[in-house]
Amino acid sequence: MIASVRAHEIARNLLSGVLPQRWEHVQGVALRAREAAPLFESLEGELLVSAAVLHDIGYSPDIAVTGFHPLDGAAFLSSNGVDRRLCALVAHHSCAYREAELRGLSAKLAGWTDEATALRDALWWADMTTTPSGKTTNVHDRIEEIQKRYGPEDLVTFFVRQAKPELVAAVERTERRLRAAGVDYIAK
Repeated sequence: MIASVRAHEIARNLLSGVLPQRWEHVQGVALRAREAAPLFESLEGELLVSAAVLHDIGYSPDIAVTGFHPLDGAAFLSSNGVDRRLCALVAHHSCAYREAELRGLSAKLAGWTDEATALRDALWWADMTTTPSGKTTNVHDRIEEIQKRYGPEDLVTFFVRQAKPELVAAVERTERRLRAAGVDYIAK
């Protein structure tokens, strides 16, 4: 498994110079993941933070191949010897299978298993409660922001409308787990 410090370095190198706002978002998602990390044993918490900081590296023009960032990020990590589970978390973050269907990339994404666990939900929670500038938000405002940013005719807008029930459910499950465990987290 790749340590979150190394993951942070990889993401910074790929995003900070060319996509500074994406880098801000990724840093915010990593902070949210750190809030949820106490739900898991030490190594699992570290995996969550690593996945959070790496989840959007596929946007980097240096590694983009298909133009579908979850798949491009996972492929890059895999080609660099990163643990398959971490690659799969990146590949399937935030209901990626729905967008893969729309892009005709389901077969390629199927090479990675969506583990559908509490850890996966926590990754989705971290992403879906963080704005593009790295601030904390709620899942409903985040989904609305995505739709406004991409516009009504964009494939991403259509994807996020389709994925909304699953995204909201993952966020709600994670927040129930956080409350049940007595974990202090920022809610909006």
